[in-house]
Amino acid sequence: MGTIDGLPPLREVLQAHDLVARKQLGQNFILDLNLTARIARAAGDLSACDVLEVGPGPGGLTRGLLIEGARRVLVVEKDPRCLPALEEIAATVPGRLQIVLGDALAVDVRSMLTPPIKVVANLPYNVGTELLIRWLTPAVWPPFWSSLTLMFQREVAERIVAKPRTDHYGRLALLAQWRADARIVMTLPPEAFTPAPKVHSAVVHLTALPEPRYPCDGAVLQRITAMAFNQRRKMLRSSLKALAPGIEGVLESVGIPPTARAEEIGLEAFCALARAVAP
Repeated sequence: MGTIDGLPPLREVLQAHDLVARKQLGQNFILDLNLTARIARAAGDLSACDVLEVGPGPGGLTRGLLIEGARRVLVVEKDPRCLPALEEIAATVPGRLQIVLGDALAVDVRSMLTPPIKVVANLPYNVGTELLIRWLTPAVWPPFWSSLTLMFQREVAERIVAKPRTDHYGRLALLAQWRADARIVMTLPPEAFTPAPKVHSAVVHLTALPEPRYPCDGAVLQRITAMAFNQRRKMLRSSLKALAPGIEGVLESVGIPPTARAEEIGLEAFCALARAVAP
């Protein structure tokens, strides 16, 4: 693995800047630079890309992205305590690292990035799912990003890639797989982090499709799946009865048994239903 000249080990960085991960910020730092390099490589060739990283903390993954050849890295960090460590990295790679202090849920980064753009991040646990949903539901598709390589709690990662008739299958799987190819590329035990969380983690790689996998109105699809999975143990003829008059007939018209439950229905059938009930 390569290095960035002049930078101390991350444990020394934490000590020098008195950086302790804060639970309320969803922080869990990865200090093993071999591991952060593996995460960076999971995103594919970075040499022609701008990379967005959310929640870099002391910059372990940031180093990995730069070492693996990212054209330019934009980091968005909410915790001002982390800025000195990130600025030390920026000083060693002039023009390749831009630091933004702010909340990733509020900062519009698109004007700061030049396509092609990849997002690679060990997301703070408390905002990870919300950020993913935002990135999957822009007003215009294709999105600003070509791929997302993101760390989540393993249970969330399994929800993203889940298939019908499995415990983790639900709205997040449908939303992700409608517009992207999603797969788990790495799993990490608690001891890979400082401090160690109580759960395992996993890295999910999502590649944006040029257009949704099946045609339908995204807002209608989200409404249907919300109604269906909010009462996932009920038959669809019951959970979707407020969706349209004569819902049993509508379900049958697209090949869905009215007595089926949400967890039994695949993405293609949900999209067909969305088309059938759209205004």
